[in-house]
Amino acid sequence: MKLVVIESPGKRETLQKYLGKDYLVVFSKGHVRDLPEKSFGVDITNNYEPRYEILPDKQSVIDDIQKKAKKADEILLATDPDREGEAIAWHLAYCLNIDPNSKCRIVFNEISKTAVEEALTKPRTIDLSLVDAQQARRILDRIMGYKLSPILCKKIKPRLSAGRVQSACLRIVVDREKEIESFVPEEYWNMGAELKKVGGSLAFKTSLNKYKDKKAEVKNKDQVDEILKNLEGAKYVVDSIKKARSKSKAPAPFTTSTMQQDALNKLGLSLKRTTSAAQQLYEGIDIPGEGKVAFITYIRTDSVRISEGAVKMAREHIEKSFGKEYLPAKPNVFSVKANAQDAHEAIRPISLARKPESIKDVAPSDCYKLYKLIYERFVACQMTEAEYDSVTALVKANDCEFKAVGKTVAFPGWTSVYKAFEKEDKEEKEGNCKIPKIDKDEVLELVKLTQEQKFTKPPSRYTEATLVDAMEKKGIGRPATYAPTVAVLSSRQYTDKDGKYLVPTELGRSVTGFLEKYFNKMINVTFTAYMETRLDEIAEGKCDWQGVINDFWTSFKQLLTNANFNAYVSPKPEPEKTDIKCDKCGHLMVIREGKYGKFLGCSNYPTCKNIMQMPKENQNKGKCPECGKEVVERHSKKGKVFYACTGYPECNYMSWDMPNGEKCPECNSPLIFKGKKIKCSSPDCKYVKQ
Repeated sequence: MKLVVIESPGKRETLQKYLGKDYLVVFSKGHVRDLPEKSFGVDITNNYEPRYEILPDKQSVIDDIQKKAKKADEILLATDPDREGEAIAWHLAYCLNIDPNSKCRIVFNEISKTAVEEALTKPRTIDLSLVDAQQARRILDRIMGYKLSPILCKKIKPRLSAGRVQSACLRIVVDREKEIESFVPEEYWNMGAELKKVGGSLAFKTSLNKYKDKKAEVKNKDQVDEILKNLEGAKYVVDSIKKARSKSKAPAPFTTSTMQQDALNKLGLSLKRTTSAAQQLYEGIDIPGEGKVAFITYIRTDSVRISEGAVKMAREHIEKSFGKEYLPAKPNVFSVKANAQDAHEAIRPISLARKPESIKDVAPSDCYKLYKLIYERFVACQMTEAEYDSVTALVKANDCEFKAVGKTVAFPGWTSVYKAFEKEDKEEKEGNCKIPKIDKDEVLELVKLTQEQKFTKPPSRYTEATLVDAMEKKGIGRPATYAPTVAVLSSRQYTDKDGKYLVPTELGRSVTGFLEKYFNKMINVTFTAYMETRLDEIAEGKCDWQGVINDFWTSFKQLLTNANFNAYVSPKPEPEKTDIKCDKCGHLMVIREGKYGKFLGCSNYPTCKNIMQMPKENQNKGKCPECGKEVVERHSKKGKVFYACTGYPECNYMSWDMPNGEKCPECNSPLIFKGKKIKCSSPDCKYVKQ
């Protein structure tokens, strides 16, 4: 019997099915060894030697694997195919007394019978360069967390944390908020003319393109009046008609980042829901009559590369399903970004024969929607370009030149399968209108002139999707860290949400301000991206990890010393008094702040340690959709806000989103507030109240 050790219990059943009775698949449930939970665990004076311990909740797991390993003829470590997975395999090898230089490691990019069987024929040694890169990342994060977080707690507020990637990401959000606050709107005017053929009925819109042979930049009402005066009695004559054929290339297949962005933009899935659904699709979903089936390749990747077999599969599918005109002469190839690890293929379906519609009624809703998105993007990436016929008309009227653009689809190509996401703000884009057949020098009839006062807008706040995009473009973090990093900003109460947008809290701004003042040299986007490059160099065997850590620590400890001795300690604010009497001793209660937010504490503390919830005044959040009683805002033990009916326990209604007291007319689920909209709470219902 051969023992195969994997990380996640979610894929054990799928793998066991493919491997058969000669193999036994067991799982480690992720990491089994790590730095100590309650001590530093890094010997800075001894070449940064880490001290690893078996995690307290994993001792029984290790005992079980060791017991089964004694009976095995061979042990294969099949942890995830990334740096973290390589490090877990290395730790398992230590626990199981396996030589890491023996051929004990197998990897597969997808959980399919073909991929798993091929992996069994290619066992290799553990890649110690990848292990070193992961060790370096872990030790860097431990040094920063243990050395910097206590200073934040001392100088600002207890229970704060900082992180190499986390703090750089927070700074991106805070810097954007500062841009918005300092933004000064500038006035401008959009001017145009609605025209039609003389005696015709079809009017089309044009926009002012030039005035007195210069690009039209209308900034105030005086300029508007000047142009209107110039147009008095003008003839509108077609100056030129230009016809062109344009093309748009197919998009690349998904990386972790682009998948997360499109899932939020097009499906409304948060990073957490997307990550969960993707993990299920990768590990396997129960399909009636088949058991667990995996649907997609490995989900943590920054590569747009596709294997030859996958390209062949896509091209055969396209020719059969759409016809030869949708199949390019040669496969589409996409450039991998310069800073990409390129360790794995792009995210794609394992088999195109498994169509999304076939699992719609058996897979969780999020999994079905995400699989459909991945499936369609992959098929589209190997299709022909979309082609468009465009007509651009320039119309002269005295000193003004007006422009109209018409665009029609000549051949849909890849867009017949997949539509690229378009941002909501289309204001600055040229309009697309239907232009009647007109000729050069033809005189047109003016229907009306239009003018609209506008003001420039500040840059938008980040959403989860655009923040992930920024992290990827700026080179901070890696595919496996995007979602956890964004999540920790919220859990630490450094950011809040305004609808779908991320807003830094006062706490988040305070932390960023402190770090910017005392640690600006090392906690910024540029340095964080530089450290990611150094970690890549370790993984490629170009440098030793201790040297990278030493370079970091030599500079960082100087900043720590300076901040520890020179940083101003914020005085603890006096608690706010209330007129509420303590129900135990009669003293007045005061507002205090703890780990999970504000609460009432007795002013006679520590003699009286009575505490109470904040008063419920102004906490009324509408009516319960089930019984009609009031709904109030409450907090979970972890400080998360939820909404509950005051009729509890007779009515146990609760929601993570604020209800508006009504039921959906289409599916009878409660309606909830989502930003400025009222939507159905059911993820399967698209109803939006108008």
